[in-house]
Amino acid sequence: MIPTAVRGLRLSRQEWVLVAITFLWGATFLVVHFAVTTTGPWFFVGVRFLAAGVIAALVLNRGLRGLRPREIAAGAAIGVMVYLGYGLQTVGLQTIDSSTSAFITAFYVPLVPLLQWAVFRKAPRWTVWIGVVLAFAGLILVAGPSAAGFSLGQGEVVTMISTLAIAAEIILISVFAGRVDVGRVTVVQLIVASLLAFLTMPVTGEAVPAFSWVWLLAAVGLGAMSAAIQWAMNWAQRSVSPTRATIIYAGEPVWAGIFGRLAGERLPALAIVGAALIIAGMVVSELNPRRRRPN
Repeated sequence: MIPTAVRGLRLSRQEWVLVAITFLWGATFLVVHFAVTTTGPWFFVGVRFLAAGVIAALVLNRGLRGLRPREIAAGAAIGVMVYLGYGLQTVGLQTIDSSTSAFITAFYVPLVPLLQWAVFRKAPRWTVWIGVVLAFAGLILVAGPSAAGFSLGQGEVVTMISTLAIAAEIILISVFAGRVDVGRVTVVQLIVASLLAFLTMPVTGEAVPAFSWVWLLAAVGLGAMSAAIQWAMNWAQRSVSPTRATIIYAGEPVWAGIFGRLAGERLPALAIVGAALIIAGMVVSELNPRRRRPN
């Protein structure tokens, strides 16, 4: 007989799609890290999601007809979280390397069930609390020796804040799943994220950068990837639960770490231990042990 834990590892078609996007997602960290050396973070986020929105709209073409108020509201809500999550993550990548950013971003995994508890009053399992402790300990080690006194740098702090928005995005996608058209909501959320990023520029004093093929090609390339990633998340999470999705997304920092190492990034030994703790925290938080029934 196959153990319950092993049976739980079997993946559906939708889950395999989520596995594939973790590969793309992991690659984006390194690209953004290089791109923000030629442009400000909010301008880059604005161009990236504008390109994503235009690409998604062109692919859907006639599918945008019949856009309903519910879909606009759903897209706007998810778009705000995309803007905050990716925007703050991009700000952080100005001062920390892509591998560090990816592992800190992974902190959203144990946050998902905690936010579900706050919103839906569904108490997390005891394994979630263990996962949170492991992930937080790992976060401190990844952030570096100075973090031992809880004095995180600006890059680490804004990246950690971005995890709240990413966790909220995953929950919102599941809330609206099956009730709205996936394609139309995807286009709306991408355009909303882009507009909010551009509107943030004057608030932060960020100017439009000089033209560079680096940020343009990076933004368009990531725009295409973002369109695919956001559509895949909206589509797959119609049948994949938020907690199940988050354990799949745990592969994201692993891929990011691989890409970062290929590019010459080297995490110190303590940070590698921290990364392992974060991944362990993600896995433990999604375990669902069942009590044995008495004979």
